[in-house]
Amino acid sequence: MKRLLIALIVSYAPLAAANDVIQWQDNSLSYLYGDNFKVNPETQQTLTFEHASGWNVGDLFMFVDFTKYNGEEDFLNGKTSYYGEFSPRFSFSKMLGKPVEMGFVKDVLLATTVEFGEGDVESFLIGAGFDLAIPGFDFFQLNMYRRIPDGRDGDTWQITPTWKMTWPVGESNIVFDGFIDWIVDSDGSFEQNFHFNPQLKYDLGKQVGLQESALFVGIEYDYWKNKYGIKSSSGFNTDQSVTSLLVKYHF
Repeated sequence: MKRLLIALIVSYAPLAAANDVIQWQDNSLSYLYGDNFKVNPETQQTLTFEHASGWNVGDLFMFVDFTKYNGEEDFLNGKTSYYGEFSPRFSFSKMLGKPVEMGFVKDVLLATTVEFGEGDVESFLIGAGFDLAIPGFDFFQLNMYRRIPDGRDGDTWQITPTWKMTWPVGESNIVFDGFIDWIVDSDGSFEQNFHFNPQLKYDLGKQVGLQESALFVGIEYDYWKNKYGIKSSSGFNTDQSVTSLLVKYHF
């Protein structure tokens, strides 16, 4: 399974380049400051690079977090750490050249992800993705994966919805977007866990003389039950609930 996933991801770029089409892309840098994190040091500053794009064979989302622990040391990673995900999806509608849809399901995709970073975090995910047309949402995606840790126990199932909603406010907009990672079973060494991570942002770009949707300010909320798959207990609380200040710039 791992070899199949790696082969699919390696093939993504040449498949897309074959018809030399990138249909759209968006890049952003975010700064986050938050307090009361669990497992890792309480106070964190994070710089995040994100990339999203549509290709002739599917779509791609990736991000890398660079985190500073404000002088404290993490028990594994020292005073700083990084973590990222690379998530290409392969659209059956695009690859077959005709719509694969039914009702509110607007596309069916092969969904893949590689997780990477410091520490023992590498995992491979492969499964099915669905693009859904739900009233009120700019987009809503639902991905269901088999999750395969690299070189350690903990094969399990994961459900990941992602979404975006936009509401006009005066001459600008408020955006509500985010994701949920729900790991739905446990093998004893890796606990079920639920990670809810939305952002609520005001489009400040127009107000400061930038183009619309270039600069956002707001908050990110991070709720993570049994963080990292570590079962929370009275002796070691791993249930995280943090609200961070957010500034995001798109380019």
